[in-house]
Amino acid sequence: QVQLVESGGGSAQAGGSLRLSCAASGDTSDVLCMAWFRQAPGEEREGVALIYRRSGGTYVPDSVNGRFAISQDNRKNTVYLQMNRLKPEDTAMYYCAASRARTCYLHSHTGYDYWGQGTPVTVSS
Repeated sequence: QVQLVESGGGSAQAGGSLRLSCAASGDTSDVLCMAWFRQAPGEEREGVALIYRRSGGTYVPDSVNGRFAISQDNRKNTVYLQMNRLKPEDTAMYYCAASRARTCYLHSHTGYDYWGQGTPVTVSS
């Protein structure tokens, strides 16, 4: 089993920055990619970034490209989401997810094996 714990959420002004962290523990040896999703009230869960643990390859969708970046520290088993130039529409609960699949996608949250409890982000204008 893998446990994921997010932290770093909170409130920010529009144009500001936040950095989220996701600490993984347990047997992470077969986790091949990790991702960040977000879900606003009444909305579908949306993928905003993913990273492959072994290669370090990343993907960020156009919707947040240029503002969000994902990175990892494998020594700490931690993944980060750096969010810059925040907008009110970035307000959501942010979740960390981990997958044992060789190929991961952001268009669907169903391919992930483990999820954190989420950390809230509120951006005010």
